[in-house]
Amino acid sequence: MSVFDVGVSALFAAQRQLQVTGHNIANVGTEGYSRQRVELAALSPHGPSYASVGRGVEVVGIERAVDRFVNLRLEMRLSAEAEQRTIAEFAAQVNNLLGDAESGLAPALKQFFAAVHDVANDPTSTAARQALITQGESLADRFAQLDARIQDQRAIASGRIRAGIAEVNDLAASIAELNRDIVDAWGRGGTPPNDLLDKRDQLVRRLAEFLPVSSVEQSDGSLNVYVGRGQALVVGFEATTLSARPLYGDPDRLAIGYEQNGRFIDVTSLLKGGEIGALLDARTKLLDPASAELGRIAVSLAETFNAVHRANMDLDGELGGDFFSFLAPSPTPAADNSATGLPEVSIVDVGELQASDYELRFDGTSFVVRRLADGAAVASIPAGGSAVVDGLSIDVSGVSGAAIGDTFLLRPTSIASMLSVAVRDPRSIAAALPIRAVPADGNAGDAEIVGISVLDPTDPALRDAIDIAFVNGEFVVDGTTVALDPSGETTIEANGWRIVIRGTPEEGDVFSVGDNAGAVGDNRGALALAALETARTMIGSTASYGDAYAGLVARVGVETRRAEINADVQARMLEEAWAQRENVSGVNLDEEAANLIKAQQAYAAAAQVIATAGQMMDTLLGMLRR
Repeated sequence: MSVFDVGVSALFAAQRQLQVTGHNIANVGTEGYSRQRVELAALSPHGPSYASVGRGVEVVGIERAVDRFVNLRLEMRLSAEAEQRTIAEFAAQVNNLLGDAESGLAPALKQFFAAVHDVANDPTSTAARQALITQGESLADRFAQLDARIQDQRAIASGRIRAGIAEVNDLAASIAELNRDIVDAWGRGGTPPNDLLDKRDQLVRRLAEFLPVSSVEQSDGSLNVYVGRGQALVVGFEATTLSARPLYGDPDRLAIGYEQNGRFIDVTSLLKGGEIGALLDARTKLLDPASAELGRIAVSLAETFNAVHRANMDLDGELGGDFFSFLAPSPTPAADNSATGLPEVSIVDVGELQASDYELRFDGTSFVVRRLADGAAVASIPAGGSAVVDGLSIDVSGVSGAAIGDTFLLRPTSIASMLSVAVRDPRSIAAALPIRAVPADGNAGDAEIVGISVLDPTDPALRDAIDIAFVNGEFVVDGTTVALDPSGETTIEANGWRIVIRGTPEEGDVFSVGDNAGAVGDNRGALALAALETARTMIGSTASYGDAYAGLVARVGVETRRAEINADVQARMLEEAWAQRENVSGVNLDEEAANLIKAQQAYAAAAQVIATAGQMMDTLLGMLRR
C-alpha cells in the first residue's frame, strides 16, 4: 500500500504540473501575466530517521515568477517615459508654433517696422500711412493668433489632466476592490491568488504611467499605494478620489486635490512625474511662460511705441495719441476668498517687466507677492499699502476684510490677445516732431543742434517759442543758465523737451525753439518710431523686441531638443525594463514545452508505479487464496 500511496502522490503532482504548464501556455499572450511554477516537497517519512522510507511527494504551492525589484524598476521607467514623452510632445508643438519662419512673430515685426520706415521715407504719403495701420493690425492679429494657439495647447493639457485624473480614480478603485478579493481569497485557501495578484500588478503599472507609484504590501496581502511625493491613493480597501478644480475661474489653470470634511485639500505640488505631472509642468514651465513672454513683448511694444507716438505730431498739427491699445486683465480673486475689493496693478517701468504671472497671498498681516515663473517671493505689501515690483505698481488699499490664505492672481503681461490698433485715420499717425530748433542767422560760432526730443508731451509750454542765448560763456534759457559741457555736447532741457548742441558758440549766439506746426514733411518722429525696432527697451534695457522673441524661440528650441533626447533615452530604458521583466516573469514557450514533456513522462511513470503496486497486490492476494 505504501508503494501505491507514493505513486498516487506522484500522479497528483504530475497532474498539477501539467495543469500549471497548460495555464502558462494559455496565457502566453496575456498582458501582465506572470509565469507560474509548482513547488514540490518530499513527504515526511514514517519511522525512525535511520530506517525511514520516503512516502512520495506533495504540492506545497504554486508560485509566481516575480521579482519585486524588477517590477519596481519597471514602474519607475513607465513614469519617467510617460513624463518625458508628454513634455516632448508639448514642447514640439510650441517650438513649431513660435519658430515658424512664416507664421511666427518675427516676420510680422519686420513687416510692421518696414511700414514705419516707409512713412519715414515719405511722411506726406497717405498710402504709406494707411499701410502702417494695416501692418499694425496684422501684427496685433499675429500676437492674438500665437497666443490663441498657446491657449489651445493649455486647453488640451487641461483636458488630458481631467481625463488622467478620472483614469487614476478608476484604477485606484479597482486596486482597492482587488485588495478585498485578494485578502478574501488568501483567507479562504491559505495560498496566494496568483492571477488576482497579476491583475493588481498590471493596474499598478498602468497607474505608474500617470503618476510615480510607490507601494507597500501588508501582512494580509493587501497593497497600499502612494503616488507622486507620497500622496496616499489606496489604503487597504479604501481609495482616495482625486479631482481637478479650476483656480481663479480659469478652466485651464487646475489644482488637483480631494475633499476632506467639506474642504478641498490641494495636493498639486505633490504630483510630480508621470503623464499628469508632465502635463502640469507643461502648463507651468512651458505654456504659461511662453504666453507671458509673448504678452511681455506685446505690452512693451505698445507702451514704448505709444510713448514715442504721443510725443510726435500728426498731419493736422496735433500731438499724437496712442497708436496701440490694450486692456490688461484685472486681478482675479480665488473663489473662496473672504476679502472684498481688488488690488490695483499698473505698469510703471516696462523695461523691468518679467514674463510671469504673480500670486498675491494674505498671510494675516501682509500680502506676499510670489512670482509664479520661478516661485520666488519678491515682495511683502502691508495691508492697505503698495509696492513697486518688477516694474509693476501693486496697490492693495482697495482690498478689505482679507483672511489668512486669501489669494489673487495677477496677470500683467497676458495681453497678447488683447492688442489692437487705436489709430483709424491715416492723418492721425504722428510722424513729425511738434517742435523745431534752429540757430539764428547771425550766429558766429560753429555750434549746431544735433539732437532734439520731446520728454513730456503733456507740458503746456511744450510748443511755446523760446530762445537759447549764449551769454558770458553760458547758455541762458528763460532765465536759467546751463554751463557749456567740456565734452563739446551740451544737453539743455526745458518746457518738456531736450536738445543737444554740439560745438563752441560765440558770445551772443542764439538758438530758437518753437512750434513745428505745418511741417508735414518732417519725418523725425517717424524715424524715432523706426528706431524702436532695434532699441533695447526690454529686460532691463538689454534686449529689443526681436531679441526678446528670439530668446523665447531659442529657449523653447533648447527645451524641445532636451525633451526629445530625454524621451528617447527613457524609451530605451523602458524597453530594457520590460525585457528584464519578461526574462523573469514572461512565459517562454520552448521552456514550457520542455516542462510539458517532463510532466507527461512523470505522469506516465507515476501511473506505472501505481500499476506495479496493483500487480503486487494481485500476487499477494493470489498467494493467500491458495
